[in-house]
Amino acid sequence: MAQSTPVTTSILSKIATELGVREQQVGAAVELLDSGATVPFIARYRKEVTDSLDDAQLRTLEERLRYLREMVERRGVILESIRSQGKLDDALEAQIMAADSKARLEDIYLPYKPKRRTKAQIAREAGYEPLADALLADPTLDPHSTAAAYGDPAEALDGARAILIERFSEDADLVGALREVMWGNGFLTSKVREGKQEAGAKFSDYFEFAEPFTKLPSHRILALFRGEKEEILDVTLEPGDQPYEERVAAHFHTSGPWLTDTVRLAWRTRILFRLGADLRARLWQAAEDEAVRVFATNLRDLLLAAPAGTRPTLGLDPGYRTGVKVAVVDATGKVVATHTIYPHVPANKWDESIAILAHLCATHKVELIAIGNGTASRETDKLAADLIKRHPTLGLTKIVVSEAGASVYSASAYASQELPGLDVSLRGAVSIARRLQDPLAELVKIDPKSIGVGQYQHDLAESKLSRSLDAVVEDCVNGVGVDVNTASVPLLTRVSGIGAALAESIVAHRDANGPFRSRDSVKKVPRLGPKAFEQCAGFLRIPHGDNPLDASAVHPEAYPVVQRILERTGTDMKTLIGNSLVLRKLRPGDFSDDHFGVPTVSDIFKELEKPGRDPRPAFQTATFAEGVNEIKDLVPGLILEGVVTNVAAFGAFVDIGVHQDGLVHVSAMSQRFVKDPREVVKPGDVVRVKVLDVDVARKRISLTLRLDDQHEAAGQDRSQGRGQQGKPKGQRRPEPAPSGAMADALRRAGLTR
Repeated sequence: MAQSTPVTTSILSKIATELGVREQQVGAAVELLDSGATVPFIARYRKEVTDSLDDAQLRTLEERLRYLREMVERRGVILESIRSQGKLDDALEAQIMAADSKARLEDIYLPYKPKRRTKAQIAREAGYEPLADALLADPTLDPHSTAAAYGDPAEALDGARAILIERFSEDADLVGALREVMWGNGFLTSKVREGKQEAGAKFSDYFEFAEPFTKLPSHRILALFRGEKEEILDVTLEPGDQPYEERVAAHFHTSGPWLTDTVRLAWRTRILFRLGADLRARLWQAAEDEAVRVFATNLRDLLLAAPAGTRPTLGLDPGYRTGVKVAVVDATGKVVATHTIYPHVPANKWDESIAILAHLCATHKVELIAIGNGTASRETDKLAADLIKRHPTLGLTKIVVSEAGASVYSASAYASQELPGLDVSLRGAVSIARRLQDPLAELVKIDPKSIGVGQYQHDLAESKLSRSLDAVVEDCVNGVGVDVNTASVPLLTRVSGIGAALAESIVAHRDANGPFRSRDSVKKVPRLGPKAFEQCAGFLRIPHGDNPLDASAVHPEAYPVVQRILERTGTDMKTLIGNSLVLRKLRPGDFSDDHFGVPTVSDIFKELEKPGRDPRPAFQTATFAEGVNEIKDLVPGLILEGVVTNVAAFGAFVDIGVHQDGLVHVSAMSQRFVKDPREVVKPGDVVRVKVLDVDVARKRISLTLRLDDQHEAAGQDRSQGRGQQGKPKGQRRPEPAPSGAMADALRRAGLTR
């Protein structure tokens, strides 16, 4: 974070209080951030400096620091504006300096904010402000007789009323207090617009709706505002049953009919409107913050999904009329074969497609089949199952993977550069295959917003969403580490201290000079200076290089610590690495010094015990039930296996293989109360669910994770009654095509002579 505004003690103190840490920790972190250090670097390699602030705390600190610096800058602008008007006194300045939020600052500034000439301003220019002051100061005065001294009494009273209405509606203390009262007592209501019932069916839950502000979950707020934006709903903020006008009157000590009418007008025409706008903004802000958090958390889980590893993989990008796009990548992700097959309607070349896939798998020793989860996914999954059944000796495993963002990648400039000469339609199949091998390495090539694991993401502020998602990608990439000899430019770009230009330089140097043999040799890359090396070195991995430590997360600056360990234990590197018996007998404090404290030495011990360990979970797959291909195949009580595709505030979406994800509502996740669905599941989890309800017309599937609920026995009976393949017993697939037919199919496909 580039330094823009000096950090005051009050800022450090405020952030420290919010985080529940010491002010010195915050100050140290801010100093590191301002010097150009990244959050992953600080969290991993500067624990002694910050007293072990973790990456989550540092991200929060970074966001709050940005907000408070912006507030400091805004405070300065406001002070200068009021000072230039000659209206800044000590009391007002103290009030501005004490403001603890941007909203409070704007409340105070409103009466002094330059604005177009208002009715109140015109009245002041006409000399009616003394009348307004007099009537407010002494409610016993007769308004009409008092106004006679100012010319036309009616005109003078109108002017005085305009001045008081503006004064009432711009009183910062009053408005702030009323805002909190309305927040605690108000409701958000909605009604369907006339004639919009059919067009807005997806918003039917909100055709007649009311809920207190304080109980509205983020997804509901976003849905309501989306319905309003699409002109389906009329959304209104109701203040609730509170004596708001009496509060205004009490604040200004008003009484009498004329002042009471003035207060009533101020409330109805100005204050209520302003509070409505403020609370609408607050609701949106809270919903947006939560939506960004959910998106970021889901993205983290998707990026850190279990990698299948370096295994030859067949990628299938499903389709009907245009065919299924096929790509084979080797263990390193290199494309070795592509094809297009037409197993589905209208071509129905099922046997020919099986033959082609079998040939490709045998030729390139394929182990895994990755199937995109888009249109025709379920049918293509059946094709892969038939392939496995007919050719058991190939030892294939099929997995349905999310293809979110694959089309964006296919049309990107980087895809054109990475896969030159390959048709755009085939690039998606390549991406699907690679993301099974290593989700993180492949998904970093795609704009995070295009991966599609958020809720109402297109309604969110672009800058806020991008900043949050970029931080997630950076944390994930650096948390896993990057093989500098195989990483792509997009992957290297996300490494701490390396931007796009440096990433391109690293790859260019690697292509020109061969693989890096050591971390030290990375310093030879043009424009990679000492600061960049300090930031990135610990996150770059060099397996099978000159120094075994270069394949670990031990930073080169800490190699002397490892040398002391070797000397103390009388072992060599080869003997020490992975030797738990030796390492667990050592005490970190015996090897710490002024530069490397116990936290860093403890991390070094962990790395030496399991060097280069991958923090991601072990790879596992889900098996979709045969015979359950469409939503109409579902019945309440059916128990199925599926994959969690997305987690929102209200529940989790699960792909059960019928083209439409089902929803496990938060209330159906456990026998106990669940506040956050992420306590139970996360994207990528393989789960067993039971169908509760199916609405075919609205394409809604209700699921539960509580398998012991009602219908369990019926569901098991249905599953078991379908036979091994999930079809009615006695119904079998055609026998495998004879070798001659397969040979003919291969010849027609151009795969054999």
